[in-house]
Amino acid sequence: MTEDIRLSPGDAAPTFTLPDQDGAPVSLGDYAGERVVLYFYPAAMTPGCTTEACDFRDNLGSLASAGYRVLGISKDEPAKLAQFAEQEGLNFPLLSDTDLAVHRAYGAYGEKNSYGRIVTGVLRSTFAVDEQGTLTLARYNVKATGHVKMLRKALGIDA
Repeated sequence: MTEDIRLSPGDAAPTFTLPDQDGAPVSLGDYAGERVVLYFYPAAMTPGCTTEACDFRDNLGSLASAGYRVLGISKDEPAKLAQFAEQEGLNFPLLSDTDLAVHRAYGAYGEKNSYGRIVTGVLRSTFAVDEQGTLTLARYNVKATGHVKMLRKALGIDA
């Protein structure tokens, strides 16, 4: 069965509480009054996801200066996320959504084209949430390489 949910700017961001890489609960509500970038990625410690995570790590200062907090979300267990964060020096929370409920709520899980085959899996997706919990950006099937540059341009953040 295909997932047809697609969120758009102006939609309310689905709320959630997920464990971070240390097992501590993190809720979207913890960031009420702040701007947040949520990015969904297929799997920790894979080449594309490592490239993307390190890109966020290396650009965290400029995103923070523009008022954005970054949260990465994958289906990985917290222990694997802790290993990933330590291995790559990641300086933002990585959240574990093992049952894919939050992925589905955001439309970040469904059919995709993988090397010419239609498969069901995690859709590399990114969302920006404003201080009121409203989406200001929703992008699906983003590329790992150059992703943060595209995001910064879309959010109007200078280099």
